[in-house]
Amino acid sequence: MTQSVPLLVVEDEALLLLDVQDGLEGAGYAVLGAASGREALALMDIHLDSIRALVTDIDIGSDSITGWDLAQRAREAKPHLPVIYMTGASADQWTSRGVPHSVLLHKPFASAQLITAVSQLLNSSTDIAAGPGTE
Repeated sequence: MTQSVPLLVVEDEALLLLDVQDGLEGAGYAVLGAASGREALALMDIHLDSIRALVTDIDIGSDSITGWDLAQRAREAKPHLPVIYMTGASADQWTSRGVPHSVLLHKPFASAQLITAVSQLLNSSTDIAAGPGTE
């Protein structure tokens, strides 16, 4: 159904990272997984040109890099990159700290919700990148 589109998934809870990776890979996506903000930045430095979307937890460990920070950095380099935030506690900050044209999923969520969000953002980012008067 879906071609092997590379996604960067960032989640500091190992079991949740594995669950998210499995769900996305089962839907045909290729996944680069990171368990911390620093690890995600390193992967972005190497793979940003090929990454088609960022799926990130907001509170990702103790290295002081948040999902908000990762999305900002990614969008500076790749303005139309789809971003999906995952959170159990920081949803109230999305309107002030989230990047435009992003989606926020409240934990816990079903794999189908994540797959739908990724698919919709990938489709709309193609339209945004091709459309006139964009960002």
